[in-house]
Amino acid sequence: MPKQIKIIIGDLSLKAELFDTETAKKIHKLLPLESMINTWGDEFYFEIPLNMPLDETATTDVNIGDIGYWPPGNALAIFFGPTPISNDDKPVPASEVNLVGRIIDDARVLKGYKKESKIFIKAL
Repeated sequence: MPKQIKIIIGDLSLKAELFDTETAKKIHKLLPLESMINTWGDEFYFEIPLNMPLDETATTDVNIGDIGYWPPGNALAIFFGPTPISNDDKPVPASEVNLVGRIIDDARVLKGYKKESKIFIKAL
């Protein structure tokens, strides 16, 4: 069963969920997390203290609102629009990510928060 989480950036608070996968469960155990945000197009990513390989959910086919774990950077990635390698409005990660969750609210509002530097993620 998915686990409910909250993502906080600046004055914005978004409801999200982590899926029932091994990688997502390990991420949930790390909560709460606070990190500096890196931006790549309309993607936020940030390193977390977790080292996991690609799993059965690994893909480059992601959608706005998806949350992925990117093994090469030990990072969580939040997709809210096109990235530098997108051909249209759909996000494309730099390489495969494990799909670990999704934002329940409208992730596109994150476009207005690209100047923020910190992200907080906590369990609900």
